[in-house]
Amino acid sequence: MIAENVAKIRARMDAAARKAGRDPREIVLCAATKMNDAGRVREAIAAGIACCGENRVQELTAKLADRAYDGASVHFIGRLQTNKVKQVVGKVDLIQSVDRPALLDAIEKEAAKQGVLQDVLLEVNVGAEESKSGYAPEEVDAVCAAMERFPHCRVRGLMAIPPVSQKSGDNCRFFTEIRRIAVDITAKNYHNISMEILSMGMTDDFEDAIACGSTMIRVGTAIFGARDYHKQPTYGGNNHGTDG
Repeated sequence: MIAENVAKIRARMDAAARKAGRDPREIVLCAATKMNDAGRVREAIAAGIACCGENRVQELTAKLADRAYDGASVHFIGRLQTNKVKQVVGKVDLIQSVDRPALLDAIEKEAAKQGVLQDVLLEVNVGAEESKSGYAPEEVDAVCAAMERFPHCRVRGLMAIPPVSQKSGDNCRFFTEIRRIAVDITAKNYHNISMEILSMGMTDDFEDAIACGSTMIRVGTAIFGARDYHKQPTYGGNNHGTDG
Protein backbone atom coordinates (compact mmCIF):
# COMPACT_ATOMS: atom_id res chain seq x y z
CA MET A 1 0.00 0.00 0.00
CA ILE A 2 2.78 2.47 0.86
CA ALA A 3 4.50 1.80 -2.46
CA GLU A 4 1.22 2.33 -4.32
CA ASN A 5 0.61 5.57 -2.47
CA VAL A 6 4.11 6.86 -3.23
CA ALA A 7 3.62 6.06 -6.93
CA LYS A 8 0.30 7.94 -6.99
CA ILE A 9 1.82 10.99 -5.33
CA ARG A 10 4.75 10.96 -7.75
CA ALA A 11 2.32 10.91 -10.67
CA ARG A 12 0.39 13.85 -9.24
CA MET A 13 3.63 15.75 -8.60
CA ASP A 14 4.79 15.15 -12.16
CA ALA A 15 1.46 16.31 -13.58
CA ALA A 16 1.43 19.44 -11.43
CA ALA A 17 5.01 20.31 -12.36
CA ARG A 18 4.47 19.84 -16.08
CA LYS A 19 1.27 21.89 -15.96
CA ALA A 20 3.31 24.69 -14.40
CA GLY A 21 6.06 24.33 -17.00
CA ARG A 22 8.51 22.94 -14.47
CA ASP A 23 10.81 19.96 -14.40
CA PRO A 24 9.39 17.40 -11.93
CA ARG A 25 12.94 16.57 -10.88
CA GLU A 26 13.15 20.03 -9.24
CA ILE A 27 10.74 18.94 -6.51
CA VAL A 28 11.60 16.70 -3.56
CA LEU A 29 9.01 14.52 -1.87
CA CYS A 30 9.68 14.53 1.88
CA ALA A 31 7.77 11.78 3.67
CA ALA A 32 6.43 12.98 7.03
CA THR A 33 7.03 9.88 9.15
CA LYS A 34 5.46 10.91 12.46
CA MET A 35 3.74 8.01 14.28
CA ASN A 36 5.08 5.47 11.79
CA ASP A 37 7.45 2.83 13.08
CA ALA A 38 10.81 1.86 11.65
CA GLY A 39 9.35 -0.88 9.49
CA ARG A 40 6.94 1.48 7.74
CA VAL A 41 9.69 4.04 7.24
CA ARG A 42 11.88 1.40 5.63
CA GLU A 43 8.96 0.39 3.42
CA ALA A 44 8.59 3.99 2.22
CA ILE A 45 12.31 4.23 1.48
CA ALA A 46 12.17 0.96 -0.44
CA ALA A 47 9.35 2.53 -2.48
CA GLY A 48 11.64 5.35 -3.55
CA ILE A 49 11.33 7.92 -0.76
CA ALA A 50 14.68 9.70 -0.49
CA CYS A 51 13.80 12.19 2.24
CA CYS A 52 12.15 11.57 5.62
CA GLY A 53 10.83 14.36 7.83
CA GLU A 54 10.43 13.74 11.55
CA ASN A 55 8.33 15.86 13.93
CA ARG A 56 9.32 14.50 17.30
CA VAL A 57 12.75 14.35 18.86
CA GLN A 58 12.02 11.11 20.70
CA GLU A 59 10.87 9.43 17.50
CA LEU A 60 13.88 10.77 15.63
CA THR A 61 16.29 9.42 18.22
CA ALA A 62 14.65 6.00 18.35
CA LYS A 63 14.45 5.61 14.58
CA LEU A 64 18.05 6.71 14.14
CA ALA A 65 19.05 4.02 16.64
CA ASP A 66 17.01 1.51 14.61
CA ARG A 67 18.69 2.75 11.41
CA ALA A 68 15.20 3.25 10.03
CA TYR A 69 16.25 6.09 7.73
CA ASP A 70 19.13 4.27 6.01
CA GLY A 71 19.13 5.21 2.33
CA ALA A 72 17.36 8.55 2.81
CA SER A 73 18.20 12.01 4.06
CA VAL A 74 16.63 12.99 7.39
CA HIS A 75 14.98 16.33 8.14
CA PHE A 76 13.49 17.63 11.36
CA ILE A 77 10.18 19.33 10.56
CA GLY A 78 8.48 19.78 13.95
CA ARG A 79 8.65 22.47 16.58
CA LEU A 80 12.01 22.11 18.28
CA GLN A 81 12.53 22.99 21.92
CA THR A 82 15.86 24.64 22.67
CA ASN A 83 16.68 22.09 25.36
CA LYS A 84 16.47 19.30 22.75
CA VAL A 85 18.68 20.94 20.13
CA LYS A 86 21.68 18.76 21.01
CA GLN A 87 19.65 15.67 20.05
CA VAL A 88 18.99 17.04 16.57
CA VAL A 89 21.96 19.16 15.49
CA GLY A 90 24.48 17.05 13.62
CA LYS A 91 21.99 14.17 13.47
CA VAL A 92 19.83 15.45 10.62
CA ASP A 93 20.62 16.83 7.21
CA LEU A 94 18.23 19.76 7.57
CA ILE A 95 16.24 21.44 10.34
CA GLN A 96 13.25 22.88 8.53
CA SER A 97 11.49 24.52 11.45
CA VAL A 98 13.75 27.32 12.70
CA ASP A 99 10.99 29.61 13.88
CA ARG A 100 12.45 32.02 16.43
CA PRO A 101 15.70 33.78 17.42
CA ALA A 102 16.23 31.70 20.58
CA LEU A 103 16.20 28.49 18.56
CA LEU A 104 18.64 29.85 15.99
CA ASP A 105 20.97 30.88 18.83
CA ALA A 106 20.76 27.42 20.39
CA ILE A 107 21.43 25.65 17.09
CA GLU A 108 24.46 27.86 16.42
CA LYS A 109 25.86 27.19 19.90
CA GLU A 110 25.42 23.42 19.61
CA ALA A 111 26.76 23.28 16.04
CA ALA A 112 29.84 25.23 17.12
CA LYS A 113 30.31 22.84 20.04
CA GLN A 114 30.16 19.86 17.68
CA GLY A 115 32.22 21.55 15.00
CA VAL A 116 29.56 21.04 12.32
CA LEU A 117 27.73 23.20 9.80
CA GLN A 118 24.00 22.72 10.30
CA ASP A 119 21.69 23.38 7.36
CA VAL A 120 18.39 25.02 8.29
CA LEU A 121 15.26 26.54 6.82
CA LEU A 122 13.55 29.58 8.28
CA GLU A 123 9.92 28.85 9.09
CA VAL A 124 7.59 31.65 8.02
CA ASN A 125 4.16 32.14 9.58
CA VAL A 126 2.82 33.36 6.28
CA GLY A 127 -0.81 33.30 7.38
CA ALA A 128 -0.12 35.30 10.58
CA GLU A 129 -1.92 32.63 12.61
CA GLU A 130 -1.61 32.89 16.39
CA SER A 131 -1.73 29.10 16.70
CA LYS A 132 1.37 28.65 14.53
CA SER A 133 4.99 29.50 15.12
CA GLY A 134 7.40 31.07 12.68
CA TYR A 135 8.87 34.39 11.68
CA ALA A 136 6.53 37.01 10.31
CA PRO A 137 7.15 37.59 6.58
CA GLU A 138 8.50 41.06 7.29
CA GLU A 139 11.08 39.66 9.73
CA VAL A 140 12.77 37.22 7.36
CA ASP A 141 15.00 39.71 5.60
CA ALA A 142 16.52 40.96 8.87
CA VAL A 143 17.22 37.38 9.99
CA CYS A 144 19.01 36.65 6.72
CA ALA A 145 20.97 39.88 6.93
CA ALA A 146 22.24 38.84 10.37
CA MET A 147 23.38 35.33 9.44
CA GLU A 148 27.04 36.34 9.47
CA ARG A 149 26.71 36.02 13.25
CA PHE A 150 25.84 32.33 12.83
CA PRO A 151 28.80 30.79 11.01
CA HIS A 152 27.79 27.25 11.98
CA CYS A 153 24.31 27.58 10.48
CA ARG A 154 23.53 27.75 6.79
CA VAL A 155 20.11 28.92 5.62
CA ARG A 156 19.06 26.85 2.64
CA GLY A 157 15.62 28.38 2.16
CA LEU A 158 12.18 28.81 3.70
CA MET A 159 9.45 26.59 5.10
CA ALA A 160 5.81 27.59 5.43
CA ILE A 161 2.53 26.20 6.72
CA PRO A 162 -0.38 28.25 5.35
CA PRO A 163 -3.84 28.11 6.90
CA VAL A 164 -5.90 24.99 6.26
CA SER A 165 -7.38 25.40 2.79
CA GLN A 166 -11.09 24.97 2.18
CA LYS A 167 -10.77 24.47 -1.57
CA SER A 168 -8.15 24.16 -4.27
CA GLY A 169 -6.32 27.41 -4.88
CA ASP A 170 -7.00 28.95 -1.47
CA ASN A 171 -3.35 28.88 -0.44
CA CYS A 172 -1.82 30.05 -3.69
CA ARG A 173 -1.48 33.60 -2.40
CA PHE A 174 0.51 32.37 0.59
CA PHE A 175 2.77 30.16 -1.52
CA THR A 176 3.32 33.05 -3.92
CA GLU A 177 4.27 35.30 -1.00
CA ILE A 178 6.92 32.83 0.17
CA ARG A 179 8.31 32.66 -3.34
CA ARG A 180 8.45 36.47 -3.50
CA ILE A 181 10.35 36.67 -0.21
CA ALA A 182 12.85 34.09 -1.48
CA VAL A 183 13.42 35.98 -4.73
CA ASP A 184 13.96 39.26 -2.87
CA ILE A 185 16.47 37.69 -0.48
CA THR A 186 18.34 35.96 -3.28
CA ALA A 187 18.81 39.30 -5.03
CA LYS A 188 20.60 40.70 -1.96
CA ASN A 189 23.37 38.07 -1.96
CA TYR A 190 23.51 37.71 1.81
CA HIS A 191 26.37 35.74 3.35
CA ASN A 192 25.64 32.10 4.26
CA ILE A 193 22.20 32.24 2.59
CA SER A 194 20.62 30.43 -0.31
CA MET A 195 16.98 30.12 -1.24
CA GLU A 196 17.25 26.83 -3.09
CA ILE A 197 14.65 25.08 -0.92
CA LEU A 198 11.07 26.26 -0.60
CA SER A 199 9.38 23.66 1.60
CA MET A 200 5.69 24.25 1.17
CA GLY A 201 2.73 22.09 0.34
CA MET A 202 1.28 19.08 2.14
CA THR A 203 -1.24 16.35 1.35
CA ASP A 204 -4.16 18.70 0.73
CA ASP A 205 -2.44 21.45 -1.23
CA PHE A 206 0.88 20.25 -2.65
CA GLU A 207 -0.23 20.62 -6.27
CA ASP A 208 -1.00 24.30 -5.71
CA ALA A 209 2.36 24.68 -3.95
CA ILE A 210 4.19 23.16 -6.90
CA ALA A 211 2.38 25.54 -9.25
CA CYS A 212 3.63 28.43 -7.11
CA GLY A 213 7.29 27.38 -6.95
CA SER A 214 7.66 24.83 -4.15
CA THR A 215 10.81 22.74 -4.38
CA MET A 216 9.88 20.38 -1.53
CA ILE A 217 6.54 19.03 -0.36
CA ARG A 218 5.93 17.35 3.00
CA VAL A 219 3.45 14.49 2.73
CA GLY A 220 2.41 12.11 5.48
CA THR A 221 -1.24 11.13 5.29
CA ALA A 222 -1.27 10.43 1.56
CA ILE A 223 1.69 8.06 2.00
CA PHE A 224 0.99 6.31 5.29
CA GLY A 225 -2.75 6.85 5.73
CA ALA A 226 -4.59 8.86 8.35
CA ARG A 227 -3.01 8.91 11.80
CA ASP A 228 -4.97 7.77 14.83
CA TYR A 229 -4.25 10.43 17.43
CA HIS A 230 -6.32 8.57 20.03
CA LYS A 231 -3.90 5.69 19.82
CA GLN A 232 -0.78 5.80 21.94
CA PRO A 233 2.05 6.63 19.50
CA THR A 234 5.03 4.33 19.15
CA TYR A 235 7.31 7.13 20.31
CA GLY A 236 6.49 10.24 22.34
CA GLY A 237 7.02 13.91 21.59
CA ASN A 238 5.34 17.12 20.53
CA ASN A 239 2.89 17.70 17.73
CA HIS A 240 3.39 20.32 15.08
CA GLY A 241 1.48 20.98 11.92
CA THR A 242 4.27 20.49 9.44
CA ASP A 243 3.60 16.95 8.47
CA GLY A 244 1.03 16.96 5.72
